[in-house]
Amino acid sequence: MAHRSAWKNRWTFMLATAGSAIGLGNIWKLPYMIGVNGGSAFVLVFIACIFFVGIPLMMTEILLGRRAQKNPLDGMATLANEAKTSLHWKWLGGMGMVTGLLILGFYSVIGGWVLSYIIEAARGVFTNVTGAQSTANFDALLASPLTLLCWHTVFMVMTMGVVARGVNSGLEKANNILIPALFAILLVLLGYSMSVGDMAAAYQFMFSLDFSKITPVAVLSALGHAFFSLSLGMGAVMVYGSYLKRDISIARTTVYIALADTMLGLLVGLAIYALVFANHLEPSAGPGLIFQSLPIAFGHMPWGNLIGTLFFMLVAFAAWTSAISLVEPAIAWITENTKIKRASATVGLGIMVWLLGVAVLLSFNEWKGVKIVFGLSIFETLDKLTSTILLPLGGLLMAIFAGYWMKKDHVQDELNLNDAHFKWWRTLNNIVAPIAILAVFLYLFEVIK
Repeated sequence: MAHRSAWKNRWTFMLATAGSAIGLGNIWKLPYMIGVNGGSAFVLVFIACIFFVGIPLMMTEILLGRRAQKNPLDGMATLANEAKTSLHWKWLGGMGMVTGLLILGFYSVIGGWVLSYIIEAARGVFTNVTGAQSTANFDALLASPLTLLCWHTVFMVMTMGVVARGVNSGLEKANNILIPALFAILLVLLGYSMSVGDMAAAYQFMFSLDFSKITPVAVLSALGHAFFSLSLGMGAVMVYGSYLKRDISIARTTVYIALADTMLGLLVGLAIYALVFANHLEPSAGPGLIFQSLPIAFGHMPWGNLIGTLFFMLVAFAAWTSAISLVEPAIAWITENTKIKRASATVGLGIMVWLLGVAVLLSFNEWKGVKIVFGLSIFETLDKLTSTILLPLGGLLMAIFAGYWMKKDHVQDELNLNDAHFKWWRTLNNIVAPIAILAVFLYLFEVIK
């Protein structure tokens, strides 16, 4: 068997996996969801979802990867052989690999927006900008295929440049620098928000306790975001787990990653909304907050250009570390099944994903009228297909395979838990998580109908 790369220690694995989990969703989506769904009450529900669904499923995906010691597709085939069950399970690994590439196709375009805004902030474009001007600036960015193409290309080159260098020289070194830098920038922004922002209003918006807003929809939203925020179901965590040494505790490491992921989302929310409320802006969901509202805040505060630049660097780092993990499963499969070198595989696969990104960026301007299904654009179709179908389906099938098809002693050998903790994991993985994911699916089907 060929030599397989491995993380040097638990710390490097934690940074890499945290980098995969910490992405654009943590920066804007979680804080907004907290604010509109009951503040502290929603936080409690979200943390419960992380604990009862997210953590056990992340443990499952890591144990599958470490047990197989291969890329997701070949790894699932190996595990199916070991469990003496159908080899069709390998397509679960293949589905995860394809899902990651589809996500990167549109994720890179959004990452390009962020890179563009780093330059805009540094150039002082936000200075004294009005609401109308800020909206016009963002609309102008989306309307320019050439500008989007340029930044999409830069982001893809950044991502593939790291992946091409391999596990230790590329992924490990990049995450060892980017994740600490990400938290350092966050602490600077948080300190600044505490000094010039309205932290009391931000805290009230995010953490006021209102159980009347905890509806079934809010619970399902918390569950869905807990699942997606940990990057589960697309093979990234599985392939990272395959590089994990056997003397490292899966359970302890998973808990640390989940805590870091959740803490970052909460701290970013406080930093963002303190500035939003201090500048009398309306908090809004999604790109509107990051690319339209915040530039107004940065443009009307002391040191706004510097703080705006740092903020978009923070977002870029989060997007970059996530993007790296999206392509690694497919690269691992190519290098382990062909004679193609990692660098060549990265270039070839990078060009394919880059072309998909070109179609995505055109859906904001030249191909705006092109609809795929249910009246959705190319961008919207890829987003909905991956986030609402493929990711939860992948997580559900992984939980079922580990819980009902793998031999119990093989699972216990990887998790290395005492009897009580192992029984607790089996209950969450075999019963609670599948029921929760099925509930999300049922809700989505009701919405579609």
